[in-house]
Amino acid sequence: MKRISLLLTSFALLVAVLLPGIKAEAVVDEKLGVPIVVYGANLSEAELDSVRKSLGVENDTEVEEIYVDGSDLVNYIPDGNRNARMYSSAKITRQEAGKGLVIKIVTEENITQVSADMYGTAMLTAGVEDAIVEVAAPKKVTGHSALVGIYKAYEVSGEKLDTERTDVANDELNLATKFAEDAGIDKDKVAELLTEIKKEIADKNPATREDVEQIVSEQLKKLNIELSETDRQLLIDLMDKIRNLNIDFGKLSDQLSDFGDKLKEKIGEIDPGFWEKVKEFFASIFESVKSWFN
Repeated sequence: MKRISLLLTSFALLVAVLLPGIKAEAVVDEKLGVPIVVYGANLSEAELDSVRKSLGVENDTEVEEIYVDGSDLVNYIPDGNRNARMYSSAKITRQEAGKGLVIKIVTEENITQVSADMYGTAMLTAGVEDAIVEVAAPKKVTGHSALVGIYKAYEVSGEKLDTERTDVANDELNLATKFAEDAGIDKDKVAELLTEIKKEIADKNPATREDVEQIVSEQLKKLNIELSETDRQLLIDLMDKIRNLNIDFGKLSDQLSDFGDKLKEKIGEIDPGFWEKVKEFFASIFESVKSWFN
């Protein structure tokens, strides 16, 4: 029994070494300011409490809290519905330039249409960068209004977004969810498709719609994704809009390359050799236990 206890203790120490500091004490970055939490204006008091708990800020005084409503929606999305109901909420923590975007949906069961990667690729189109973004909702919602909240929080932190870009980013998010919901394409695959097409646009700087169409066709084939002709034309229309936006495509290319790499990262792959080390550890346990009976 003592041997078993010793082995279990050793395994716990191994995990502690390989996955250090999962939860660390929060530190306020005095240059970038405190995190900003933006709540959907239609949340009830009970729902607000639920969202605060989900985002881990129910007892946190080192955050700035704001609200987002229909007037904000039409500010960033001119053709949006001013009477739209806003429930999904977000916490945004600015990072140093070059750190990139990290997006996490903390209530995955309640955000039914939008994935973290869909938020990420749309945010890059809109001009949001270098931030940790956490999204939450107290009940099942599509998740679209969180993007408006993220825009507002980002601007409150001192940046200025181009409304033409935020409008197109909203079109991108709508099309992404359409592909996932109606065409049955995996959400991660949709995000990968959008990211790869934008990377090609950033790298090749296409001069015409026909050039964009060629890029779209190549990426659809490369990723083995089949779209109806209607959806294919919608995708070409969207990417042609992105081509014509006032974007620093050199900078966007770097951001998209980084984001594309992050798309491939999943929980458990922080250290690619982690599971191999675990396998080796348990193999050694098996050999040790075997030796007790020889």
